Amino acid sequence: MVITPKHDYYPLTPQGQEQVPRLIRSWITPREPPDSHVVLTTGALHQLDFTSIRSAAAAWHDEFANVPRPLLVVNIGGPSSNCRYGVDLAKQLVASLLSVLASCGTVRISFTEKTPQKVAKFIVKELGNNPKVYIWDGQEPNPHMGNLAWGDAFVVTADSVSMISEACSTGKPVYVVGAERCKWKFTEFHKSLRDLGVVRSFTGSEDISESWSYPPLNDTADAAKRIREALAARGWKLKI
Repeated sequence: MVITPKHDYYPLTPQGQEQVPRLIRSWITPREPPDSHVVLTTGALHQLDFTSIRSAAAAWHDEFANVPRPLLVVNIGGPSSNCRYGVDLAKQLVASLLSVLASCGTVRISFTEKTPQKVAKFIVKELGNNPKVYIWDGQEPNPHMGNLAWGDAFVVTADSVSMISEACSTGKPVYVVGAERCKWKFTEFHKSLRDLGVVRSFTGSEDISESWSYPPLNDTADAAKRIREALAARGWKLKI
């Protein structure tokens, strides 16, 4: 069996076909819609679920229990060939965060290894001294799981399918920044999440104290279920 996100089939859509040079369209894979041996997910697979969130909430209790709420978690990835940005997006993000700061109790910002230094330095320069803002310095332990467990809302840069998928598995508000800068299958991924009501664009006009919800993404469990069903059809059973 093959497990892959739906947006990997973007080349088969009319929009995708228009972006592929005619001479190489026949070489673009996949060439046909998937059959029963292919499991399509909405986002990326990861280990986050109700049990792991509950465990992380307990493990990070001492650090987060007294943090002023609502807690807005901001996860910043890095540009890619299909989602290009630089300090321009950092400026947009900072302006939007300053606009919503009044409705936040705390803002926790984390960078990744892919975050450009110029982006990180600009954000630290603009927000590092704000008493409501905590910026992770990259030292262990990584607070990522604690942020996911305790966050009341999330802002994630559009480049990271994995970080967006993790945030969307919490069922809490997820705002995406920079989606308009993405192209190719990333466009399809963001559109699918918006159509499901799972994410919204981060504009700076939000009231973070006003929550909204949706059925959490549960791609890993759904894919596992499909695999167990396929094995059962062949008379096999997994021992868990």
